[in-house]
Amino acid sequence: MRKEYEISNRQAVQGTLKSLALAASIAFALSACNGNGATKMTSEDAGGLTDAATSAFKAATLSDAEVKDLSDKSCAAMDGKAQVATAKSKEAKRLSKIIKGMPPSVKGVPINYKVYLTKDVNAWAMNNGCVRVYSGLMAMMNDDEVRGVIGHEIGHVALGHAKSSMQTAYAASAARQAASSFGNAAVAALSNSELGELAETLVNSQFSQVQESASDDFSFDLLTAGKFKREGLVTAFEKLAKLGDNNSMLSSHPSSSGRAQHIRERIAAKK
Repeated sequence: MRKEYEISNRQAVQGTLKSLALAASIAFALSACNGNGATKMTSEDAGGLTDAATSAFKAATLSDAEVKDLSDKSCAAMDGKAQVATAKSKEAKRLSKIIKGMPPSVKGVPINYKVYLTKDVNAWAMNNGCVRVYSGLMAMMNDDEVRGVIGHEIGHVALGHAKSSMQTAYAASAARQAASSFGNAAVAALSNSELGELAETLVNSQFSQVQESASDDFSFDLLTAGKFKREGLVTAFEKLAKLGDNNSMLSSHPSSSGRAQHIRERIAAKK
């Protein structure tokens, strides 16, 4: 599984770099035009493209510390526009009960939990240990199921998927910056969203089949080590399957129903 993940991660990075190369090629082609109706590059355009190229390169070489810093700022941006449950709320108290006995940190980074009060069904984690659970998900799941989902999200951090997602989100922002260098107001408005947009892109990012399966197995192993009920991971996927496998939380392959079956088979094999 580790080898498969490394191959998948390498392919994801290569895909990102190809996209950036394409964006740069288009930008260069546009800058070379100086005929009727064509766009002529100004010194400001050149400066913008230089900044975009720098950002694009930076995206592929973000250090762990830089990813953590971006995650800190992205998480703060999400918290700033969400309705966060207070420590005394029933949702926060319930979450505290659910996570009791789970690892307090991931990859040496303390985990920070909060509940977003919203009907949306979602949960996510960032590379800085920021874990957010939506009350909509908590309302439809029991404690064992919520714990299984949290374990899955932590898995994305522990296995390096969250770092790759940050690189991809950052790269996408750099590509938009390149496009906006030519004065397109609509594109420029999108790119200037900066941190808020980066945070949204990160939260809504999709993982590969190998990455999702690896995080499922991480959660299973985490629950096993903590002597928690692993069946909650199965029924969590079954409930998500009823929402449809196009649900924003788990919209990648394999399907939620297929993932439930995989965990069910692992439970059976342990008996």
